[in-house]
Amino acid sequence: MKNEYILVFDQGTTSSKVFLFDRDAQVVAFHGTEFKQYTGQDISDQKSVSGWVEHDLDEIWSSSLKSLEQVLKSATVQGDFKISGIGITNQRETVGFWSRSTGAPLTRAIVWQDRRTAQWCHEQKLKGLETLVQDKSGLILDPYFSGSKIRWALDHVPAVGQAYQSDDLKLGTVDTWLLHRLTDGEGYCTDVTNASRTALLALRQPKFWDHDLCSAFGIHPNFLAKIQATSSHFGFTKNLPGVPDGVPITAMIGDQQSALLGQNAVHAGQGKCTYGTGAFLLVNTGEVVQKSQHRLLTTIAWDLGTGCRYALEGSSFMAGAVVQWFRDGLGLIKDAPEIEVLAKKVLDSGGVVFVPAFVGLGAPYWDPEVRAVIFGIERATTSAHLAHAALDGIVRSIDDVIQAMIADGADLRELSVDGGAVENSLLVQKQADVSGLRVVRSAESHATARGAALAAGIALGWWSEQSLPDLGSESVEFIPAISEELMRDGRAAWVNRIRQLR
Repeated sequence: MKNEYILVFDQGTTSSKVFLFDRDAQVVAFHGTEFKQYTGQDISDQKSVSGWVEHDLDEIWSSSLKSLEQVLKSATVQGDFKISGIGITNQRETVGFWSRSTGAPLTRAIVWQDRRTAQWCHEQKLKGLETLVQDKSGLILDPYFSGSKIRWALDHVPAVGQAYQSDDLKLGTVDTWLLHRLTDGEGYCTDVTNASRTALLALRQPKFWDHDLCSAFGIHPNFLAKIQATSSHFGFTKNLPGVPDGVPITAMIGDQQSALLGQNAVHAGQGKCTYGTGAFLLVNTGEVVQKSQHRLLTTIAWDLGTGCRYALEGSSFMAGAVVQWFRDGLGLIKDAPEIEVLAKKVLDSGGVVFVPAFVGLGAPYWDPEVRAVIFGIERATTSAHLAHAALDGIVRSIDDVIQAMIADGADLRELSVDGGAVENSLLVQKQADVSGLRVVRSAESHATARGAALAAGIALGWWSEQSLPDLGSESVEFIPAISEELMRDGRAAWVNRIRQLR
């Protein structure tokens, strides 16, 4: 008898990973491949521009294929096996554009971190568009979301504008692009979670693109992908190297919602924070569409075939990306784990405060114009102090979101954390210290991919929302180790620095 597996494409901001999960939702094999980040300094056909971030859609696909090849090689060692279904999880607000007739990309994808539409968003706020966006989509009018990126490309990229006029344009978030390639151009769908990040979908009517929102952004809904439930049949593989034709794609889900599901947080009140390129805190609100009074986001958590569940979310745009910059931009470390070793050489940051607003401030400030600043450098400052300050900046940005969640009424006493950055124990301990919460590092180190596997398995009938496989018990707790007075003083000093930037 063949071993049955679910194949998951976990397409993130800096790498494309592929996983195989068994019927116990355990990882059998995985591999990740990094790909290039095109910033304002690397965009050859433009002058150097601040806040631009792009990805090459073909490089996203080629890196996914490289990871797939390695995973299939590993799987053959396990013996005879069958891929029963495929799940996709992806960086959410990044949007790409390709030709309906040829299937080829028309330009680079505009990444969720990209800030080029900040002025447009500001102008539309003055016209009152943000009220419509918040009331219907649960989002803020910010360059973060896909709608303004689509509008920009239609106006400023000739190939995209011409394809739009000639009805030769397909566009969508990265899940839609991956589906396009997995099905050899036959699939053109998205799921409710990714659709809810465009600012073009009304939360209470999630089956169709919203006419009012699409009209406000000047985007005809006929060009947008079909919206389906998270757990549903999106198409079948065709001409995918190493995989038979006809394997069903049975789940698509945005990465942060996927991590929430991957932590088995299926009940209202359960939450998590994932530290990837950015850091994202989500709390499940069940069937309730909870509107924030402190500029957090309301988003669709998933639809596993029984209707939409919702979540309250706060985002910090820079987390693991800060460590990546420390490595690649400053050259102070060779590998990401070295930042913890370096920071431990000193007791604290030596008065240095680092606000990592490389692409603006996320929740609860939503200020796209602010840029990263390091305060308090003096002659005695060392690279170890800077490393401490970098980790402090990551956790304090998340604490801003935590405090907004609490102000919105969330009963947060414990914070479950996952993602690559939480392997850094000093960072996790700092998160406990600055927030005053017990922080639990999950035993599930691949929560994002696991969520997509669960959603795919539910569509296949392997599991249900009420009977998911156990996570296991190998979690680690971090308890606050500083006084409440120090915690309050540190928070006040941080907030003061933020005020100086705005």
